[in-house]
Amino acid sequence: MKFPAAVALLLALQLCASQAQVKKGGQKTQARGASPASKSGANQTVVCLDPGHPSEVASGRNVQNGTNETHVAWAVAVRLQKLLQAEGYAVVMTKSSEDELVRNRERALVANRAGASLMVRLHCDASVQQGFAVYYPDRRGRTKDGAEGPSPAVIKASGRAARAVHDAMAETLAGALGDNGVRTDYQTKVGREQGGALTGSIFSQVPVITIEMVVLSNEQDAAFIKTVEGEQRMAEAIARGIVRFVAR
Repeated sequence: MKFPAAVALLLALQLCASQAQVKKGGQKTQARGASPASKSGANQTVVCLDPGHPSEVASGRNVQNGTNETHVAWAVAVRLQKLLQAEGYAVVMTKSSEDELVRNRERALVANRAGASLMVRLHCDASVQQGFAVYYPDRRGRTKDGAEGPSPAVIKASGRAARAVHDAMAETLAGALGDNGVRTDYQTKVGREQGGALTGSIFSQVPVITIEMVVLSNEQDAAFIKTVEGEQRMAEAIARGIVRFVAR
């Protein structure tokens, strides 16, 4: 059907305006999504990183072989955050600066509120051993105020996450650090005192693991993690394990 010239011009102008509005709306939707590294905005997988200490338990500032747990955990967490964001994951941190004090219960609540697919708690050990270990809750525990957890579903998923992350770390860190395997919260002092789970696990409603990245009281471990190369290699090892778990 042919339209008069004036009508055709009016229709053309309306079409252009409509297309411009659609384009403008699309740009707004993209801007409201996650960071430019995101894959799918609202459908983006969330990972919660919990750099250990300071907390109500300890400051983590005790210097061992030239460094301390709080600094190491924060440094690796920042590198790990960048690696995961580059892969398209949304990353939530439990604190905004290295020295910020956050209670262990609140750390778990951060992950819960974010609906994280996994919470990764980063720590360093002090013992006669050497190397890394990955812990997870294999039973419910109870805090001093009577709170109980985690749920059977969280326990099961946490076990799978621990094995996935451990395997990636074992492959990536071979020859650099000792491998102390997959362990349970019950094998820690606090875990045993609370019936089998750490406080961060008891309050967690999402899969949760605790990584003792190195033994800072061991001179060789400390020498490894104090370097930029060591921090980056540790972050890459953990990132590979996280991706293996959350991508399943």
